[in-house]
This record gives sequence, C-alpha cells and structure tokens, in this order.
Amino acid sequence: MKKVVVTGMGAITPLGNDVNTFWNSIVEGKNGISEITHFDPSEFDARLAGEVKGFDPLLYMEKSDVRKTDLFVQYALGAAAQAMSDSNIIGNIAPEKLGVYFGSGIGGFNTFMQEHDKLKERGPKRVSPMFIPKMISNIAAGNIAIKFKAEGPCLSITTACATGSNCIGEAYRAIAGGYADAIIAGGSEASITPLAVAGFINCMALSESNDPCSASIPFDKCRSGFVMGEGAGALIIEEYEHAKKRGAKIYCEISGYGSTCDAYHVTAPEPEASSAARAIYDAAAKESIADMSKVYINAHGTGTPLNDKTETLALKKAYGEDAYKLHISSTKSMTGHMLGAAGAVEAIASIMALNTGIIPPTINLKEPDPECDLDYTPNKAVKADLDMALSISLGFGGHNACVAFKKEKANE
Repeated sequence: MKKVVVTGMGAITPLGNDVNTFWNSIVEGKNGISEITHFDPSEFDARLAGEVKGFDPLLYMEKSDVRKTDLFVQYALGAAAQAMSDSNIIGNIAPEKLGVYFGSGIGGFNTFMQEHDKLKERGPKRVSPMFIPKMISNIAAGNIAIKFKAEGPCLSITTACATGSNCIGEAYRAIAGGYADAIIAGGSEASITPLAVAGFINCMALSESNDPCSASIPFDKCRSGFVMGEGAGALIIEEYEHAKKRGAKIYCEISGYGSTCDAYHVTAPEPEASSAARAIYDAAAKESIADMSKVYINAHGTGTPLNDKTETLALKKAYGEDAYKLHISSTKSMTGHMLGAAGAVEAIASIMALNTGIIPPTINLKEPDPECDLDYTPNKAVKADLDMALSISLGFGGHNACVAFKKEKANE
C-alpha cells in the first residue's frame, strides 16, 4: 500500500469562500446561519440556512460556462480550482495519472426547479437542451475533469450526507492501491430551494427556530433539527513519493478510512450505533495513539435529536472510556449542514485543526444533553497538541464514513 497525503485544499462555504477565511471564521466561532435569501421563505416553517455569500463564479470560469452550469457545479469548480492552485500540481502530473472523485448529495436542484417551471408554464419545447447536463449529480466531477484535463479515474459518489467523506476515502484507497498519482476529491451542494426545504421540513429533519443562535445547536438538550447549508470543499489527495519528488507542500497524511452501512432505516440511525462505531474504529485502527487527548474528532453533529446521541454512543463504542479524553466539535453549528459538501469541508477543518493545534468550537451549546456527555468544545476554540484528526459523516440511507488524518513525518 502506498502512502497518501493531502497537498491542496479549497473551500466555498457560508463562512468564507477560501480556506483561510473559512478557518479563521470557525476558530472565532462566527455563525454563518441567517434568514434564507435565495427565495422568499415567509410561508415556510424553517426560514434559516447557511447560504454562501459573495461567491463570484467568474473567478473560476468563463461567463459562457456560467450559463451552462448549475450552482453546485460552480461551487465545485471554485473549490477545485483553489485546491489545484494551492497544490501547485498543474503541469506537474501526467493527465492519465490525475483523477477526480467528486460527488453531490442531490445535484442540480436549482436547474431541476427552473426547467420544471418552464415545462409547466411554457411547454416541453422550452425546456433547455442543457437541462440534463446541468442537473445530473455526476456533472461536477465531469466538469472538474474537463477543466483540469484529468484523464484518470473519475467517479461521482452519492451517499447523501456522507458523500464528501466517501469521495475522499475512496480516493485514498485508489491512490494507496496505485490506480492514480493524485485525485481531486470532495463534494458540492446547492439545494437551498423551496422544494428541497419543504421536503426536509415535512420529513421533520429541519430546525424551525427563527433565531440563528438557537437553530443549529448540536449536542444541546434543546436541539430540534439541522439547518441546511451549501457550498463545496476540495482536497488534492496525492501519492507521497509523487508529492515529495515535485517538492509539494504536504498538509498531512491520510492514515485510514472506514465505510459501513447501518442497513436499518432510510433516515434514522441504528440505535445501537454498531456500524457507525465500526467505521470510526476502522479509520483509526492502523494508528496506535497512546494519548486520546491528542485526537480531534470533527463530528457529524447535525443537531437532530437522534443523530447526536447515536454519534455519541458510536464514539463510546469505538473508544470506550477514552472517548471522554477526545476533543470533539461540530462545525455544523456555524455552517449548517452542507449535505454532500459537508464531509469535504469538515475534512478541511480537521486538517487545519491538526496543523494549527486549534480545536474549533461547537457554538451555541448552552445546555448539554445528558446523553451527549463528551467534550464537544462548547462555544470557544481551545488549543491542543494533536497527533490525529478524524472526520465523521453519517448519511440518510445508513451510510457511515470516517477519514483519519495524521501529521506527516517525512522519515516514516
């Protein structure tokens, strides 16, 4: 198995449209959640979201291409372009050795709505010939591959809220197995639309609080659901010797990956958390960490009543009494739930925590749930000497994914 490292990162988020702005914002505990502006939410019970602000697609693509792409693709191209630039890999890899593993939980929901309205109001001949190429969920991966001439393996994984983490994890396995030298991996989502919000409300998944400080409150006793977010995250996953040979900046090593399924229910987590615990254990199993206080967990932490207590139980099953020594936080308290993009953006937060020794907080955690009794880093960032960081994602359909990152040591 080949050693695998991260050499580039890019982010489009509700808290900033580059990695440094995003990271500084979450360390400061800023809240990226506010009233929905993408449409009039006045008739909706849930009116808040973590919207991307001030995004300019023309920084990453031609004006003619903007008209041909859905917003989720534009976010994806933005994050991927940042990551490619950050890695300095452009021109330093054979096209057939560069891959793309990039997914979306839902795909081009904005385009779907727009073209549906055209069909109903103006008839079938007015539906755009670009409807399908703009909407299908694999098209972010396809557009990234086209832009960067990535002729290696190109996959679009859709595992709901675990999408980003599964893309990173499967990219890690592909490179470890020798199938590519580098892969652009991540996830994107842009689904803050009337139909999507109504659907999540009616399946009782969203918080209906109108106060941004009491809406996305993971692990709090008063939590009542998640808040929708949007954006994209991209990582350049690279084989270590390839990165070393070209003098790449290395953020960290990817040291493990776990992927399991509850096989229990389409939306609810399995109450005993056995499969989620196994994904966490599998990701960290290769590394022997003597002091669990040197481990950071970026929890899935959605703020739904079932997720947070089940995830807590999964951590206890994976780590036993050592779970109480872990540094844990949910950055969804600040971004909302970015769905298919969540795992990728939270992987970036995990890597930044590992590199800076700063644990981002879980903001607005005022009254901890007795069933959620671990250290969730309430309200303020803390400093810690870290050896490992794990990013956990748990998706509808029972998908569980966990990616482990450790500090890269050149002489290992």
